[in-house]
Amino acid sequence: MGFVKFSFEKTATNGAARAGTISTPRGEIRTPAFMPVGTAATVKAMLPGSVRETGADILLGNTYHLMLRPGAERIDRLGGLHKFMNWDRPILTDSGGFQVMSLAGLRKLTEKGVTFKSHIDGSKHELTPERSMEIQTLLGSDIVMCFDECPALPATDEAVAESMRLSMRWAARSKEAFGDRPGHALFGIMQGGVTQELRAESAEKLKEIGFDGYAVGGLAVGEGQEAMFGVLDYAPGMLPEDKPRYLMGVGKPDDIVGAVKRGIDMMDCVLPSRSGRTGQVFTRGGALNIKNARHQDDPRPLDDQCTCPACRNYSRAYLHHVFRSQEIISSMLLTWHNLHYFQDIMAGMRGAISEGRFEAWEAEFHAGRAQGDIEPL
Repeated sequence: MGFVKFSFEKTATNGAARAGTISTPRGEIRTPAFMPVGTAATVKAMLPGSVRETGADILLGNTYHLMLRPGAERIDRLGGLHKFMNWDRPILTDSGGFQVMSLAGLRKLTEKGVTFKSHIDGSKHELTPERSMEIQTLLGSDIVMCFDECPALPATDEAVAESMRLSMRWAARSKEAFGDRPGHALFGIMQGGVTQELRAESAEKLKEIGFDGYAVGGLAVGEGQEAMFGVLDYAPGMLPEDKPRYLMGVGKPDDIVGAVKRGIDMMDCVLPSRSGRTGQVFTRGGALNIKNARHQDDPRPLDDQCTCPACRNYSRAYLHHVFRSQEIISSMLLTWHNLHYFQDIMAGMRGAISEGRFEAWEAEFHAGRAQGDIEPL
């Protein structure tokens, strides 16, 4: 078999929803795809093989955290991120822009890039489009993200416009620094807040530069679901039809379904793993809080339709017990369940889109959650 180039094939559409396959030298990614987040070269509380068993085709790594610890050059010397973390399938790395922009009071922004102090030890660092591309190359990322600025919302139109145009200049520099890397992909990131004209300007600039895929950035940063869906009603359609569309940092199950409905192909979020460690469980009947006393005598599984190890082998009563006892197995089982459930959602949507019944699937999804035993968290 010859060398596999990065490519995207759209295999079915149903309304604006799309199903397809992203091909990479490290394997195929079925879309719509949810990417578990392995911030520091690990999906917390999970072995790589266990993450794969949930149905994940691709993981996300984090440029900011890995550059600070253990260091991109060290990971490169040790054989790259895939070997380092024992994951042989595709990895997408974010550019570090979002994390750096979150360091209020610890960063300085210029046209060149961002200087900031490490949250770990206070050491000073500089991150530019060129350095971000260098780090992601050292890591061996299959999908590299442009370096961008992601302003928190709400913000004035003037501030959002200025930030977006800076990100577009950085996108051009990212493309130049990325160079020609067969088998690896570079994604541009659309910005523009919740303003349609700014989103359109950003999309045109990104298409002019030319990328292997396109992300909708600057959402899930405080604008709320209604405003986010308002942007997604038009933003994906501004991007090339024949390239993957990635919504960054999303999200909750109903956010994911609403995004796919509006034409998004890829998503990532720390929610399933972070929630698993804090006792929040996602099920077909809504969200549960496993630490609530109502579960202490409950022999039922978390979700009677789920085939994950937590649901196959353990009761709510046991999971309540180990969570309250702060046993490590609690984080492991609840995270495994949440990741499995998120991948079940993706598989369900892929099947529904391919069979032309996405609208019915979506109605069933919402009906199940509406009738479930949703608990306050």
